[in-house]
Amino acid sequence: MAGDGTTPAAPAGPADEPDGPYHLAAAPRPPRAYRTPLPTPLSPSPSASPRPRDRRAPGTLPGPGARGATGGGVPDLDRLVTLRAHHPEAVAEAAARRRTRPLLRGRDRLLIVAADHPARGSLAVGDRPYAMANRTDLLRRLCLALSRPGVDGVLASADVLDDLLLLGALDDRLAIGSMNRGGLAGASFELDDRFTGHRPQDLARLGFDAGKLLLRIDPDDPGSLRTLHSAARAVDEMAALRLPVFVEPFLCRRDAAGLLHNDLSAEAVTTSLAVASGLGGTSAYTWLKVPVTDDPDAMARVMETTTLPAVLLGGDPGPGRDAQEQAYEKWRGALRLPTVRGLVVGRTLLYPADGDVAGAVDTAASLL
Repeated sequence: MAGDGTTPAAPAGPADEPDGPYHLAAAPRPPRAYRTPLPTPLSPSPSASPRPRDRRAPGTLPGPGARGATGGGVPDLDRLVTLRAHHPEAVAEAAARRRTRPLLRGRDRLLIVAADHPARGSLAVGDRPYAMANRTDLLRRLCLALSRPGVDGVLASADVLDDLLLLGALDDRLAIGSMNRGGLAGASFELDDRFTGHRPQDLARLGFDAGKLLLRIDPDDPGSLRTLHSAARAVDEMAALRLPVFVEPFLCRRDAAGLLHNDLSAEAVTTSLAVASGLGGTSAYTWLKVPVTDDPDAMARVMETTTLPAVLLGGDPGPGRDAQEQAYEKWRGALRLPTVRGLVVGRTLLYPADGDVAGAVDTAASLL
């Protein structure tokens, strides 16, 4: 594999074969808008009594006498770890009893909180290099965000979604699994972004609502082609399962120091959207996850590139309240465009400069 143009490409292996990580024989599923959760392979033992539907508020651990706090309180880490150690089947059980909802309802807009950064080794927020490294703190912030009116769901890697299932925080919320996490931040192989997270069949088995993949393309890096090919096959398999997939495309290049930078010019974003829209054998279940261009006024022209529904991504706004306000203003303008159907934002909402997670989430919700 190659990362900076100087590392020799690795020989092709099983993961490079056309159907390598994503070979799947599955009949199309019925429309998902009003489905019930699928059964999971990790079922309770035959002697176990069936559990009633969980009605606890988000943030509370399952089981009698749970001490987890609701509404953004501190999750009970000891109980969570004990549950994972002694009863791993609890994740599948929580997924099976989760109350689900249609992807779109009511206002026809989405507000999704993103928390899939740690699985790529990307832990920084602004000038805090390890802001997202404290899992209990991240879960507290997520539970608070998910409890706010107007929030539709969360995008995260498997470990975070498993925690949120065990905390009972995903009832009536969308669960979107992050699929390719192999391109670790700063690695020479960052653009050979293998699908090391959720597989389409994992999302279907757990009754999750959608998947997300990142597609960064550097014309000088052969790893981009492998990612492009794997992404196309993932789009095909998500469509076969009738599961939406959010594709987040960028054109990017490395600087003289080897650091990767996304190109947010109108021309680059236009090209990336054109490429992403054409992935796979059908675009029926494809959504786009789109950055706001360096020149926000160019977004109307950029979004003329596709008819696919799109959501805006947040990114790291940088330190200071001014950066936060500037991000809101950029989103406000782009959300008026007909193809833009919502926001998928992580660090801007979970780690606002003033520390007010609820306030940041409520402001974002008001833009919709």
